[in-house]
Amino acid sequence: MTALRTQLLALMIALVATAANAHSGEGINTGFASGFWHPILGWDHVVAMVAVGLWGAFLGQPAIWVLPVVFPLVMAIGGALGIIGMPLPAVETGIALSGVVLGLLIAFAVKAPIWVAAVIVGTFAIFHGHAHGTEFPDQFNAYGYAIGFVIGTGLLHLAGIAFGALTRMEVGRVAVRGAGGLIALVGAAFLFGFA
Repeated sequence: MTALRTQLLALMIALVATAANAHSGEGINTGFASGFWHPILGWDHVVAMVAVGLWGAFLGQPAIWVLPVVFPLVMAIGGALGIIGMPLPAVETGIALSGVVLGLLIAFAVKAPIWVAAVIVGTFAIFHGHAHGTEFPDQFNAYGYAIGFVIGTGLLHLAGIAFGALTRMEVGRVAVRGAGGLIALVGAAFLFGFA
């Protein structure tokens, strides 16, 4: 029962992050803090990061650790591209679609091969990273910012993995698939401008 409580607590922490203008870094005065809170304070990022962990847990080994490693690594590349000013079309659309697609993959219990799952997750990570990079506040330390956003992202992945561990039980599989549907709906709200 303790594991279930821990998983539910992790999910609640991830879900209570308030919607904010996370891309601006307003009110946050250090590179690390700005990078750390960026993914946690924006629902568009929260749903995708939690979804990566959920889908990885749903797929099992080795996806449970491969997907949460692939995402921040590729996100860092996208962030670097954003910092140097390389344009990437439809960044916000790509971020919103990450919630829709990953949520639907979870909701429909899609068992993709690991390389396909990694390509899907990596593709969306480019958009999330680019958003981090282009909106990087000039006055902050880039290394601190990067470390902060990787740690913040990792914590959201862990929240998804913790909740995804419920798939060991039948009721847990239903709950995880339901969470996937909810993630897809939140992503769709961002995609169509309702959020």
